[in-house]
Amino acid sequence: MMVSMPDTPAAHRFYGDLAEWWPLISPPEEYAEEAAYAATVLSSASIPVRNVLELGSGGGHNAVHLKAHFAMTLVDLSEEMLTVSRRLNPECDHRQGDMRAVRLGRTFDAVFIHDAVDYMTSEADLRQVIETAFVHCRPGGIAVFVPDHTAETFEAMSDHGGSDAADGRGVRYLEWAWDPDPADTWILTEYAFLLRDAAGSVRVVHETHRTGLFSRDVWLRLLASAGFVAGAVTEQTTEDRAPRELFTGHWPST
Repeated sequence: MMVSMPDTPAAHRFYGDLAEWWPLISPPEEYAEEAAYAATVLSSASIPVRNVLELGSGGGHNAVHLKAHFAMTLVDLSEEMLTVSRRLNPECDHRQGDMRAVRLGRTFDAVFIHDAVDYMTSEADLRQVIETAFVHCRPGGIAVFVPDHTAETFEAMSDHGGSDAADGRGVRYLEWAWDPDPADTWILTEYAFLLRDAAGSVRVVHETHRTGLFSRDVWLRLLASAGFVAGAVTEQTTEDRAPRELFTGHWPST
C-alpha cells in the first residue's frame, strides 16, 4: 500500500497555524502525572540533575510541570509551538531546531524527549535523535525517551477529547491510529478536529500523521551504539491506558 504525505511535523497544521489551539486540544494539566514520573526517571542519573534539555518540547505542557524540579531548555521544530510555550513557560530558554541536527554547544545533566520522538519514522532518523541526545548529555547524565508505542505493544486504537476556554472557544477531536503495513517502521494516525471560535463559528480540520514504530531491541541497540548504557523502564500511571515503556540512556561517568 502506498501512502503519500508530509514526512516532518513542520508540514502539519497541527503544529503550525493550529498551534494556538494546542492548550485546548491537550490541556497542560493532563500532563501532571506523567511529568512527575518522568522527573523521577530523569533524577535517576548518577549525577545531580539540575539542567534538562527537552527536545521536541511542543507547547511546553511537560515543561510547565518539570520546571518545578529543573532548569529547562526547550527545543522544538515549530516556531508556532514555541510561541505557545513561551506564554506558558516564560522563564524557560526556548530554541528553534530540529532534534535530529540541533547543536547548542553545551551539555546538560539530562535530556528528555517525550512523544515528539514518534515523528522519527526510520532507524536513520531515530539514530540521529539519539546522537543529538548523547552529545548534549554530560558524563554521568541521562537521556529519557517516551515513545507512545513499540512494535511489541502497538494496537490499533481510537480516542477523543478536547476542552473549552473561558472566551467561548472550544475543541473536540477524534484520533484513530492504525498500521497499514506491519512490515515497515511507521503507522498512521488520522485526526479530525472541530474548532469553535469565540463567536460560535465551527470549522472542521482533518490531518494524517505518520509516526515511527520500532521494536524494543531497536531502541536498545541504537542507544548502545550511540555510547549510552541502554535501559528501559515501564511507566507507572493511573490513567486508563496501557503504560508506556520509557527508554533510558545513561551517559557513562568514566
